[in-house]
Amino acid sequence: ILGFIIAFILAFSVGANDVANSFGTAVGSGVVTLRQACILASVFETTGSVLLGAKVGETIRKGIIDVNLYNETVETLMAGEVSAMVGSAVWQLIASFLRLPISGTHCIVGSTIGFSLVAIGPKGVQWMELVKIVASWFISPLVSGFMSGVLFILIRMFILTKEDPVPNGLRALPVFYAATIAINVFSIMYTGAPVLGLSLPIWAIALISFGVALLFAFFVWLFVCPWMKRKIAGRLEKE
Repeated sequence: ILGFIIAFILAFSVGANDVANSFGTAVGSGVVTLRQACILASVFETTGSVLLGAKVGETIRKGIIDVNLYNETVETLMAGEVSAMVGSAVWQLIASFLRLPISGTHCIVGSTIGFSLVAIGPKGVQWMELVKIVASWFISPLVSGFMSGVLFILIRMFILTKEDPVPNGLRALPVFYAATIAINVFSIMYTGAPVLGLSLPIWAIALISFGVALLFAFFVWLFVCPWMKRKIAGRLEKE
């Protein structure tokens, strides 16, 4: 019962901080309102955690520390995990009040390592797994920064610098939607397959992702693009 209550507080603190990281740019640029962001986050962050959280949860549960060392002292492991949740929740709430953009995943990883070091010392930590996690903290921002930079250059070159950027922008919209959907579907089916009860080869996952992306692109081209064109035209007439 105590663990459930603490997990709820931890989820609240993750929502307060991590969702701000995800939706901060969208709200700041005016793409969505704060109310819309809260509704979208409630639905899709929860869905994402269910479909994609299994692998992360498994890593945190037994990938960072060697749980086999606690076979004789299960109570210590339970108390340690609860302590890790408390430490992570408290720090994230403090960070949210101070408006610090931190990572909820890093918090729980650090908390789990901390309790294991106190409980049974350095031997309880799986250091190679930790090296991989720390490496991802540096590799991920570098790769995403490079990709977003290239994408922005292409958008500026083929859309923003044109005399009338609207036609090219609308043509590019189905492509952007398709790419986003393809990545998400592939991630869900590849990483979240155990939760969905699926066991598919990677080529089948790639094929399904591509097919779903094409369907969404077709839908956007038929319905979303004309709607946006009318909306933009109406706004230009008002101005």
